Amino acid sequence: MSAERYGSQYGPDLTFLGIPACTWSDPATYAEAAVVILGAPFDGGTSYRSGARLGPGAVRGADYLGHDGNRPHLALRVAALTELGVRDAGDVLMFSGDAAGSVAALAEAVTTIARQGVIPLVLGGDHTITWPDATGVARAVGWGRVSVVHFDAHADTGMTEFGSLIGHGQPMRRLIESGAVRGDRFIQIGLRGYWPGPSDLAWMRAQGMRSYEMSEIGARGLMAVLDEAFERATDDCDAVFLSVDVDVVDPGSAPGTGTPEPGGLSSRQLLDAVRRVALELPLAGADVVELSPPYDHADITAMLANRVVLEILSGIAGRRRGLTWQPERPLLDGR
Repeated sequence: MSAERYGSQYGPDLTFLGIPACTWSDPATYAEAAVVILGAPFDGGTSYRSGARLGPGAVRGADYLGHDGNRPHLALRVAALTELGVRDAGDVLMFSGDAAGSVAALAEAVTTIARQGVIPLVLGGDHTITWPDATGVARAVGWGRVSVVHFDAHADTGMTEFGSLIGHGQPMRRLIESGAVRGDRFIQIGLRGYWPGPSDLAWMRAQGMRSYEMSEIGARGLMAVLDEAFERATDDCDAVFLSVDVDVVDPGSAPGTGTPEPGGLSSRQLLDAVRRVALELPLAGADVVELSPPYDHADITAMLANRVVLEILSGIAGRRRGLTWQPERPLLDGR
């Protein structure tokens, strides 16, 4: 696998909304950055509908405003792309026919970025990539010292899929088994549907995982769930990794994904949630995964994923300014 910038694997070498480019293997090219965006165009781990390899390009380009490298946030009044000096390292060269090689290449890239004290924000790709993403962050921050906040319809804690240990239904088990992250500091939000089965659920309980199913979120309210989740995520851990699968949102609002499951969060709920995560928690890395453009309609899901990235970035910038979660604040209150 190449260690150079490789940004044109699936079309033009776009950067996220026109931000400056960099090369992940050359830290001098992002020496002033607080965050580096990295593409992971891999869908060799999918179990149903493929196409997520086209996700990074779709996320980078999904915006009706000028791609000028600047995007001020209306409510937070931060301009994260410029304030954080965000750079785009293009796509890691990943071949869906070589899952092991692709995972290793991505882990190397994320580790290199994170070891510079820079936050890697990875655009997927299927959820397989969270294994190397969070592993790379743990190598830099501390093995077993990173908690995970995971938005998803599915637990992704299976043992194998089609006889393989590598796939989008297994990354969370691989992470916990390796010791990179702690099971009792692994929080899942938005689960629903008909998988996993009893044996996988028993394994999850044995690890101490905390999973919030949609019916619990509906009964208690998302913000109350986040209050509890944040306490766990920051207890005896040094940093947090955020993983967002777009299928956590109801497929009526996010049709472009590989394994749609009815009954999820609204787009508004997800955007509020990830903004709050980035404002309140010490993020050391993040990924946004499972956008499959071939199944999207009118770029609905691509636009949502783009805004999820912007909310994460704006939350990070707001946290650095000392801002807090204030959803009730009037827009024109003069502050």
